[in-house]
Amino acid sequence: MTTTPPSTDPAARLARIRAEIDALDTSLVQMLSSRAALSREVGQIKADSREAIFKPFREKEVLDRLAGLGNGSLPEEHLRAIYREILSSSRRLQRPQKVAFLGPVGTFSHFAGLEYLGQSLEYEPKRDFKAIFSAVASREADLGVVPLENSLHGSVGQSLDLFLRFEVFIQAEIYCKISNSLLSRERDLSSITVVYSHAQPLAQCAEWLRTNLAHARLEPTASTAAAAQRAASESGAAAVGHRRLAPMHDLNILAGAIEDLQDNWTRFLIIGPTPPLEGNRDKTSILFTLPDTPGALVNILRRLAMEGINMKKLESRPLRSEKWKYVFFADVECDLNLDQYRDLLAGLKNQCHTLRVLGSYPAGPYLEMGE
Repeated sequence: MTTTPPSTDPAARLARIRAEIDALDTSLVQMLSSRAALSREVGQIKADSREAIFKPFREKEVLDRLAGLGNGSLPEEHLRAIYREILSSSRRLQRPQKVAFLGPVGTFSHFAGLEYLGQSLEYEPKRDFKAIFSAVASREADLGVVPLENSLHGSVGQSLDLFLRFEVFIQAEIYCKISNSLLSRERDLSSITVVYSHAQPLAQCAEWLRTNLAHARLEPTASTAAAAQRAASESGAAAVGHRRLAPMHDLNILAGAIEDLQDNWTRFLIIGPTPPLEGNRDKTSILFTLPDTPGALVNILRRLAMEGINMKKLESRPLRSEKWKYVFFADVECDLNLDQYRDLLAGLKNQCHTLRVLGSYPAGPYLEMGE
């Protein structure tokens, strides 16, 4: 008995592979439809309780479990990106969600939200950070995206200050790599006479701009997205911003990754109106004020150290209601809401003038934002 060997004709092999891919795609759509039906059912169960739809702990568990199932054929970052969109769709099917971010459309905050929360939610631009916090606290928005700190330029003080004014809680964090491109409707650098951008990206790209566009005038704008709008409307103009702004405004990318220091990351927070209630929390953020007595801060640090708790961040901010008084923002590597820390938390409250737990949440992923 003889068998026919597999065809070595490239066209025949390609046709066979495409047929297999079509069959797999059909199966995937059917399974995704079944998953969507289950998501709708979950939404119906949650409807009466108004339980939170965004579950960062559950989603992290799902992504970690699925990453462990891979055999290497599909890169892990691709698998996670695909499933972030699936989870985004699942949330939308359970209940529509509105996400507030610093506008206009096309800012780094907007892209950070899209990268982490997915495309299926309703994104609403706000004019400033206060409007984001206000929208979340009043439940006009389900979630908000705010930058907290940059690896090169430090904390965003306004975000820290607004935690004092609004009753919102940290749901999750995300670290996004910030990379800037030069965008213009022109096609070569010699045609550029003015460069628009937010002051921070202009500073981050100062050396590149001096070397390559010494003849061009630098003009600060309210945001990188606003800069792209101006570049799209003026001849001889360019903008410094995210490369995704180019197709949004019909601009050319004249140069990419023009920042002077390449390892530039921003930590964004996802905030909500209520604290997350379940899951494996890796970190806790707290705000506290202290009595004006010697050793007050040292006593807090000593108590945390005695419990073996590592502090990842400590920053003081002026307390605006009182001159020469300060509020402290801290990140610690533990879940202060656990029963094992009940006495510690009570002790901290006794030693502090005020203490507020902003949220306990999973450690965030590092994402490239499509660069």
